[in-house]
Amino acid sequence: MNGLVFRGIRDIRYEPVPDPRIEAPDDALVRVRLAGICGSDMHVYHGREQGLDVGTVMGHEMVGDIVAVGSAIQRFRPGQRVGSPFTTNCGGCFYCRTGLTARCECGQLFGWRQNGKGLHGMQAEFVRVPKADSTLFAIPEDVDDREALLLGDVLPTGYYCAARADIDSQSVCVVLGCGPVGLMAVAAARYLGCQTIFAVDSVPDRLSMAAQFGALPLDLHKDEVAASIMRHTDGRGADAVLEAVGSPQAMRLAYELVRPGGVISTVGVHTESGFAFSPAEAYDKNLTFRIGRCPARALLAEAMQILRAFREPIRANFTHELSLSQGAEGYRLFDEKREGCLKVVLRP
Repeated sequence: MNGLVFRGIRDIRYEPVPDPRIEAPDDALVRVRLAGICGSDMHVYHGREQGLDVGTVMGHEMVGDIVAVGSAIQRFRPGQRVGSPFTTNCGGCFYCRTGLTARCECGQLFGWRQNGKGLHGMQAEFVRVPKADSTLFAIPEDVDDREALLLGDVLPTGYYCAARADIDSQSVCVVLGCGPVGLMAVAAARYLGCQTIFAVDSVPDRLSMAAQFGALPLDLHKDEVAASIMRHTDGRGADAVLEAVGSPQAMRLAYELVRPGGVISTVGVHTESGFAFSPAEAYDKNLTFRIGRCPARALLAEAMQILRAFREPIRANFTHELSLSQGAEGYRLFDEKREGCLKVVLRP
């Protein structure tokens, strides 16, 4: 088969790779219908996240059809259309039972192989899914492939960011970063009842999209972001800041915008070695800070509800569809934010 393979920083190639096969009784083999390029793929692409083996198939967003299952699989059969979260989940360990499926004791991240161990990713023609009974999810007939793709990562991650921010109908909320995850955080904040949501980005097309979800757009380069938030809150700052960028600059801005006693909830992938604010600064603001990988499999029901509530603006997230063989160009397009690019999907 063919796949998009990591060959080094800014070097993604479409080339032949070994066909995956059933290796364990709880495996499933899935033919990929649609794969996605995610913002977190950019950390590897730019070398901010290091350790990935050269030759690893990229990607962790997929919708496909089951073509084979191991002898222990009970919930799925060949021919079913399925989606997957970006990590495998056993469904029975302490973390899976308590809803933190992203930290499953035997879970693995798709598209991450280091020192010869780990899983190849989903930007390929086929993918092997371990722990398939508790990892995969069946897709309802009224949900199309693109919508289902979001259920494995982007939508639950946006919801996770908003849900941990303690927001309600009276909250003033700021979302930093209006990529796909940030936009889903805006949708989730609305779903949770928040009426006043500021969306901050520097890309006009993304700010326009945030406005479709009901947010008040602020251009990072043109507007006085901090002054606008302070004016709206009588000088206090926002009750909650949802950070969906994953940079020290975004983290520092989140700290500056949040009020004393407020919450910063971040799902941006941070690769830096320290915080953008000090323990003393956090103490002086009575800050609540929440960070971490989304337990996407455990939040599927909530993500589905948000999809149904905001279907039309969510569909507008998909700006580019390319063949898998054009994947390297898809990475460049997404990275450079050309042609109004927001979400790139790849079809084998």
